[in-house]
Amino acid sequence: MNLSQEDSLRLNVLLAQQLHAVRIDESRMVVYALSDKGEAKVQLNPTCRDEQYIRLVKQLLSTQVLGSPGGYPVYLKRWTRMGQARDESLERLLLLGEPEAVVAVVHASGLTDDLARRAWWASPTAENARRMLERQCVAEGEMGPVLAEYLIEYLPFEEEHQAMMDTIRLVLQPGLVSDEQRAKLWSRGKRRNTFYVGFLQAIPDELPIESLPHPSWQQIHDQLQPLIAAGNAYAILLDRVLSARGQAYLNTVEMVLHKPNNQDVVVALMDAVGDYFATVRCDDLNRRDIETVFQDAAAIMNGEAEQPDELVSILELMPEWRAEQQAILVLSMLSEQLVAPIFGLSDAIGSVMRKRLQPVTTPVLGQLAILRGA
Repeated sequence: MNLSQEDSLRLNVLLAQQLHAVRIDESRMVVYALSDKGEAKVQLNPTCRDEQYIRLVKQLLSTQVLGSPGGYPVYLKRWTRMGQARDESLERLLLLGEPEAVVAVVHASGLTDDLARRAWWASPTAENARRMLERQCVAEGEMGPVLAEYLIEYLPFEEEHQAMMDTIRLVLQPGLVSDEQRAKLWSRGKRRNTFYVGFLQAIPDELPIESLPHPSWQQIHDQLQPLIAAGNAYAILLDRVLSARGQAYLNTVEMVLHKPNNQDVVVALMDAVGDYFATVRCDDLNRRDIETVFQDAAAIMNGEAEQPDELVSILELMPEWRAEQQAILVLSMLSEQLVAPIFGLSDAIGSVMRKRLQPVTTPVLGQLAILRGA
């Protein structure tokens, strides 16, 4: 079975040009190509079933581009998404007319802003946009605002909560959205608090929400200045948490923790909170139950475990703030592992999930309340 003479000739003429990318519209049986001159197309004239004919077209493309009719190994999806494509072959992969080859380029470590432009033309999907925005060169390049705008427009159609959080986190990178767009995204979080987790991950200190500082913040702020100037991580974090921006962060965490949408949201929230307080984390252990977290935090506070000099300094300066310091230590130990034992036994969502999470969420809410002076 061969391509029709007309199609074979037109495709070979097309491939003789300096092309940037190729895509195939299988429903309309059209091959599109992007070059310096713009966009060109070849209307196919199948001589057999469309599926077979498309396979012949891809074999021709592969032979011309890679020197072999085998094409891209689309079955190696895990390999593709781990960014294993060789940098020197990325441009050629975009000429195969194979979406999975475009995915390989999108995930490759050698992705550039120009390659992102070509890949976006070849396969403009939300997942590809997210993966490309994870690269600084793309987020800060010409394609950054283009991809961000698409993802924002696509958000109402997104069904996966993890994708929603990733989208919010990525489009909130500097220079991609206006203050007005940021405010609109935040307001939509009232209906889907999943959005708030993306904000907590991306801009924990710049949340678009009005909040008052802790009633004692100004006094504490002045008292902590010597330790802050010395770079004391505990003093810097306590000052940050008690400030207006810190209180806004705690309020947002509470809003999500009271009614998370599904397991992905809970996992992301736990990791986000742990990252926020990570500057005082004493070790890299991932504790799997909340009781151990409280025991370990208490042991550090009481000197039964190794007590960092910076913690000793702040406790000597203001012993009346021990409860707040212990709350900070507890929150620094939060991670996905705390809820993994619960989620490992249940795939529940909604109110059932929230009920099963109460042994973890209730103590965590208690620590947040301490830091809010509630």
